[in-house]
Amino acid sequence: MASSHKTFSASSSLPSPSSAIVLSPCAACKLLRRRCTDKCMLAPYFSPSDLQKFTNVHRIFGASNIIKVLQEIPLSQRADAVSSMAYEADARVRDPVYGSAGSVFRLQKKVDELRTQLARAQAEAINAHTHNANLVALLRRRRTTCRYSATTTIVAASPPATTPLCFLDEEPSFFLDDDDACRGAAQGAAPLWT
Repeated sequence: MASSHKTFSASSSLPSPSSAIVLSPCAACKLLRRRCTDKCMLAPYFSPSDLQKFTNVHRIFGASNIIKVLQEIPLSQRADAVSSMAYEADARVRDPVYGSAGSVFRLQKKVDELRTQLARAQAEAINAHTHNANLVALLRRRRTTCRYSATTTIVAASPPATTPLCFLDEEPSFFLDDDDACRGAAQGAAPLWT
């Protein structure tokens, strides 16, 4: 089987520079099955190795619309326009109904959920801090009361019927420094309320 490829030698006639053929056609020309020249408007934005990118953009916008858009905008903005069209086309392939708007909606919903979780966590942290501060204040009051009770002589006819103000029968030595003095006062102290 003979090969149908033509090769040009140095002495053979080359095509004119205005219609020079590019060795590797861009993805657009490859998909559209046309000859890719050095003046191809789509070649700088759709490399030969990125066929899927052009396939998606072509499927959503169409080749003629892509070329029209690129002709209407300045050269400095064309790469951004192609990038935007490629992003929208990829989003439309994933979500044909909403496209990139669906992605934005999902992200906004996720941000709202995370804000709600953050607000809950902050509220829990504030509640824990407040609870901790209340416990520390209560322990300080009890410690002060126990120290006061330890220095005074209390005469009681019978053991108290209710639990004393200091709950020192359960070994809370990790809360108080002078637990021996407080424990001694709690054993013979009368309750402050009835």
